[in-house]
Amino acid sequence: MRITAAEMPRTIGINQNETPYQMSQNIILNHEEIAHKIRRISYQIYETFVDEETIVIAGISKNGFAMAQKIALALQAIAPLKVVLCEVFIDKQNPSAAIRTSIAKEAYQNKGLVLVDDVLNSGTTLVYGVKHFLDVPLKKFKTAVLVDRNHKKYPVKADFKGISLSTSLQEHVQVVFDEKEDYAYLD
Repeated sequence: MRITAAEMPRTIGINQNETPYQMSQNIILNHEEIAHKIRRISYQIYETFVDEETIVIAGISKNGFAMAQKIALALQAIAPLKVVLCEVFIDKQNPSAAIRTSIAKEAYQNKGLVLVDDVLNSGTTLVYGVKHFLDVPLKKFKTAVLVDRNHKKYPVKADFKGISLSTSLQEHVQVVFDEKEDYAYLD
C-alpha cells in the first residue's frame, strides 16, 4: 500500500479510553492498524520461513526491538516455529561503530533471521544492521519495518513492511509503542 502525505488522514484520533492524542500529531496508524500490520507481517514471515524450525527476530534497539517483540508474539500464536528474540544495539549517530547483539553469534548462525526496525527513512541504520549480520552465515535473511518512508540513501529495502509513505524530507514519522496505546504519527 503506497500513499502520499497529501492522502494521509488529517484527523486526530481518540483511543479506546477516550483520551485525545496530542493535538499537534497527524496520526497515520492507530493501535488497531499497527496490530493488524504486525499480524500481516508475521504471516508473511511465517510463509517465507515455513521450512525452518527456528527463526531469529532481531530488533534494532528501542522501537525496532519493541516491534520485534510484537512480531515474535504473533509468530508464536500462528506458527510452530521456535522464535528467538535478539536486540541489536546500533549507535544511530555513528552507525559504523561496533554493533552489539543481545545473543551470541552462534545463536543465529545458520538460522533464518529477520532484522526489524520501526521506520525505514534513509536506510543508514538498516544497512549497517544488515552488514553486521552478513559476517555470519545465515540460511535466510530478511528485513521488516512498520513504515517505509522512501527516502533511501543506501540500496536497502524492507522485505516486509506495514505501510509505504511518501513524505517530504522536513516531515518526521514517529512510532510510539506504549503499554497502553501504540500509534504512529507524522510531525
